[in-house]
Amino acid sequence: MKIIRYRDSSGKNHYGSEQTDGSSLRIEGDVLGAHRVTAERADLRKLLAPIVPTQILGVGLNYRHHAQESGMKVPEVPVLFVKGLNTLQNPGDPILIPTHLASTEVDYECELAVVIGRACKNVSRERALDYVLGVTCANDVSARDWQIKRGGGQWCRGKFFDTFCPLGPRLVTLDEVAGPNRLKIATELNGVKVQDWTTSDMIFDVPALIEFLSGSTTLLPGTVILTGTPHGVGMAAKPLPRWLKPGDTVTIEIEGIGRLSNPVALE
Repeated sequence: MKIIRYRDSSGKNHYGSEQTDGSSLRIEGDVLGAHRVTAERADLRKLLAPIVPTQILGVGLNYRHHAQESGMKVPEVPVLFVKGLNTLQNPGDPILIPTHLASTEVDYECELAVVIGRACKNVSRERALDYVLGVTCANDVSARDWQIKRGGGQWCRGKFFDTFCPLGPRLVTLDEVAGPNRLKIATELNGVKVQDWTTSDMIFDVPALIEFLSGSTTLLPGTVILTGTPHGVGMAAKPLPRWLKPGDTVTIEIEGIGRLSNPVALE
């Protein structure tokens, strides 16, 4: 199933199930619990991020070629950081460059986001995908100056600004994609492709990440796992870094999921 979340003409938010003809049917209930697809056409006035996360867990340096371009050692275990729920952004809404706690080095990162559908703890890699509700596109927007130079050795400050986690445009269940580690993934900046790779380059594949993150830790329904980015980030561009600026448009595209586009503006 292809799941969307939308706002209707009365301002109420709903989930919907996209149909093959491009229309959507309203979902009754909670996609993280009991729900059903109704026969009612979705009164779609605005597309929202397809899930409201309960927590957002990020994994850094999880593509071999990205580790190489960053000049960093391939990690022996997954590198974990967190993003606040405040970072969530809808498709089409702006990524805001911080101006109060200012950043001049805001970067894009195309990522496959995995959404946990039911609580899990100490899950084996063999059963890990049983707990996945679906996958979607994510942009792990990062203020590199705060992440690397001014973050006190922690990445969270540079990852934690408002609007720094666009998700969408839809959540796709695993039966409708080739497999989470067999997908093409790319970023376009103002229509020019700057990242273009495949999720098969992950150092730790999706089952391994769920096994690790659920170790002695309960992953709640609605947990969003950002699984890392391939090479081609703006920080590593030559001869000069490629930072986001007002007026830019960033589009993340993942095979079988679709395109997530966001303009860039000042806070």
